[in-house]
Amino acid sequence: MRPSFHPRLTNDPFSDPGLFIPFLFEKRALLFDLGELRGLSPRDLLKVSHVFVTHTHMDHFIGFDTLLRIFLGRDKELHLFGPEGFFRHVEGKLAGYTWNLVHEYQTDFTLKVTEIHPDKALTRTYVCKDRFRSRVNQVEEAFTGILLREPSFLVEAAWLDHRIPCLGLSLKEDFYVNINKQGLKELGLPVGPWLTRFKRALYEERDPKGDFLVTYEKEGIVTKERKFILGELARKIATVSPGKKITYITDIAGSPENYEKAIRLANNSDHLFIEAAFLDRDRNAARKKFHLTAKEAGTLARLAKVKHYTLFHFSPRYDHMVQDIEKEAKEAFLQ
Repeated sequence: MRPSFHPRLTNDPFSDPGLFIPFLFEKRALLFDLGELRGLSPRDLLKVSHVFVTHTHMDHFIGFDTLLRIFLGRDKELHLFGPEGFFRHVEGKLAGYTWNLVHEYQTDFTLKVTEIHPDKALTRTYVCKDRFRSRVNQVEEAFTGILLREPSFLVEAAWLDHRIPCLGLSLKEDFYVNINKQGLKELGLPVGPWLTRFKRALYEERDPKGDFLVTYEKEGIVTKERKFILGELARKIATVSPGKKITYITDIAGSPENYEKAIRLANNSDHLFIEAAFLDRDRNAARKKFHLTAKEAGTLARLAKVKHYTLFHFSPRYDHMVQDIEKEAKEAFLQ
């Protein structure tokens, strides 16, 4: 069964970190980290609804300007999450530009920014037409580890140490609805936006005896409608299977405290994306810079019992030594 999301790194392992997570059958995506975004097209970026920034070192946050520029002048709401101090960094970025013309836009672009503390989450709203001045009311909620919860998935975080607070991130799918193309064909149903509504109805556990409307669309215009009983339609075109779990860990020291938190976050992940900045022979340099070695990355993946892992965020000193990094991590993983 294919999962409903298909994560991929935004750059090669020697370039800025980031994970792009587009959703199948939806014009929607998530981003973990905001490094350089040259690997993503404007079409990709316009799908992004939520961005989760581990920390605001330049190689994890420089893509903010690119994303902001793509979204300007559009009816969009973009959600950003980051660790303690995140408001200051976002507001600093916004203050670097002159916004004297944005009140003339006919569109409403809004940033909703959430700053994560160990025990609370604070959210501020910045409206483009207001020159991105923060709205007066700040929302405060208790933080229990979950950054975002939707009917079909949740994103949770762990508070890790990179000499500054750094968030480890995990995306967990409740269950996956696989669409049977043969079933669609037998019923004469098109692939289209209605499939997103259909999946949402199943994720929200709506009454299976209730009506569900399938729409035929052409260039965004509904040309035909057919009514079905939700449960009967699901039996003919859908297979429900266990959801997937994706975890993203970068820029952490290989300390016992970080290990414990990261393993708990990544536990039983289907796919772990994990930094391997140094080889174990250079572990003293890794300690000084608060990064993992390839051996530590492989060990963490093994202890977390992940099914698959992908290494990234290699130090430039290892150019042409990718195989050495991968070999060291694999040996630790299979130990």
